[in-house]
Amino acid sequence: MKDILTFLMFSGENHGKARQAVDFYVSLFPQARIERIDLWEPGEGRAEGTVKTAIFVLNGRRFMASENSLPHAFNFTPSMSLFVECDTEEEVERLFAALSDGGSALMPLGDYGFSRRFGWVADRFGITWQLNLV
Repeated sequence: MKDILTFLMFSGENHGKARQAVDFYVSLFPQARIERIDLWEPGEGRAEGTVKTAIFVLNGRRFMASENSLPHAFNFTPSMSLFVECDTEEEVERLFAALSDGGSALMPLGDYGFSRRFGWVADRFGITWQLNLV
């Protein structure tokens, strides 16, 4: 087995936004990078120029993103979220502000007993992030 990656499929209202999302996520985390982006070419049966596959790295962890224009009965859900362990309060607040811009706070930043500084946010693309101060 080579790897296990978290796969993000941008469909429905998010179709056409995968590249924007990948660029946004990579801009938020230090040492993040895009490994590869392959776009749909003319005649391949999908919207030309949309993301066929993108591989990107956040904090050493690889992710894959893709776009699909076909109708699906699902989209992103908070039942699967990305959990980020932050070193400083400033880092938690910076990420919370950036990720909630155009999105929504599912749990505002606060002390919930299990963490002195925690927040859960759905970003503008529908991906949910749990941000925790360790």
